[in-house]
Amino acid sequence: MASTIVGVATPLGPGRFFVDLAEQPSSILVLGHGAGGGVGAADLELLARSLPELGTTVVRFEQPWRTAGRSVGAPPPRLDEAWTAALGWLIEQEWAQQPLVVGGRSAGARVACRTASDTKAAAIVCLAFPLHLPGRPEKSRLSELLNPTLPRLVLQGSKDSFGTADEVRTAIGSAPDVSVIELPGADHSYRIARSAAGGASNRTGFARGSPFTPADLRTTLVTEVSRFIGAMVGITSP
Repeated sequence: MASTIVGVATPLGPGRFFVDLAEQPSSILVLGHGAGGGVGAADLELLARSLPELGTTVVRFEQPWRTAGRSVGAPPPRLDEAWTAALGWLIEQEWAQQPLVVGGRSAGARVACRTASDTKAAAIVCLAFPLHLPGRPEKSRLSELLNPTLPRLVLQGSKDSFGTADEVRTAIGSAPDVSVIELPGADHSYRIARSAAGGASNRTGFARGSPFTPADLRTTLVTEVSRFIGAMVGITSP
């Protein structure tokens, strides 16, 4: 079933929500897209198709620069401004009154982390958090990931040039409320090279040393995000 598209006004111009409603929602997940792509990214599409059947309404927010057809994104403060305004409208809607989890892919995850205190969210889902620019580990964005006081789930490829799962784990150290799930062989776009091998952690249910396939990656994404949201709903529900 096609997503319902809802226009929303922001200080940067109109953006759009792509809404996939759960029949009996117990939670709502709002996801932002990356700087180089849009709401049609494979992982965002996967969650939008899969989570409503598990009780989570998925809403993907298209930043105004994408809605306007521009190829270059707005600077971070403006992205934050548009996102915060759009979510302010969303949480007032009658159909969006469930416990809220925010997140996004790459730059969208950064936006969700930077604005967490303003969005009344219960938790954050980070898909391929860009810890640093490729080849520039000294240009760390760790502070953005650590600044929120909310629980955070990070799903990170072992071949991500913007920061591998091991890099993220090392960077966060003993910081509380940050869970990192490794996607073996996956790059920043969650693509897995055919030659990639190596298993996921026991957390995902795949034994180490076994091949990790694109189908395994899709299963892991849906399972881990759904499990995380379920735990957050349990925390926030009366």
